[in-house]
Amino acid sequence: MFIGHFAPAFLAAASSPRSPRLGTLFVAAQLVDWGFFTLATIGVEAMRVDPKASVMNPMDLYHMPFTHSLLGAGAWALACLIVVAIGQRNLFAGFVAGLVVLSHWPLDWLVHVPDLTIDGTPPKLGLGLWNHPAIAMPLELALTGGAFALYVRRTRGPIGPPMVLLAVMLMFQALNWFGPQPTSAGPFLYLQALLAFAILTALAVWVGENRWFQKRGGLAFSDQ
Repeated sequence: MFIGHFAPAFLAAASSPRSPRLGTLFVAAQLVDWGFFTLATIGVEAMRVDPKASVMNPMDLYHMPFTHSLLGAGAWALACLIVVAIGQRNLFAGFVAGLVVLSHWPLDWLVHVPDLTIDGTPPKLGLGLWNHPAIAMPLELALTGGAFALYVRRTRGPIGPPMVLLAVMLMFQALNWFGPQPTSAGPFLYLQALLAFAILTALAVWVGENRWFQKRGGLAFSDQ
């Protein structure tokens, strides 16, 4: 799953004026993958390219105990909670950000072939929807589109920035699905992924700075 991971970020931003801004929530949504590709770059976690890994994704994610175990994801979520709560002096915002981080694991469980763990050791888990594109693709689009629509409906501001963000997200997802697949793993591939996350996060910051949370009755609040 790629852009589907940002669905919880949109939902969290739409849930309360005390939630973190959208840019922070975009970082939280992919924090586990930020960690994985960073750790893979320095050799702590590892993957390889294997066209037989799954129908939709040639990445064999065979060693990622610190990011894609449930306990590992929980540790990243706790760290995010603490940083956001202290940085924003808002425990509620920290709790929301931590939940968005933690959402990464169950969303991955839906699509990954068995390569996720509870604590970094077998058994390896994953429902494997990457082997069923007719299910995985509509699911990812539905999650993302539904959450995006709720965010736009619950916030006020110019529609241009969120539409640009959505267009870039869909473009990246199309490249992920239909573009040339990597032939080998290595720093260049990892940096490509990190760059994609950085671009989407920068756009989310722009969107979040130009929209305000709206409660029922039409009142708007400048902090999300």
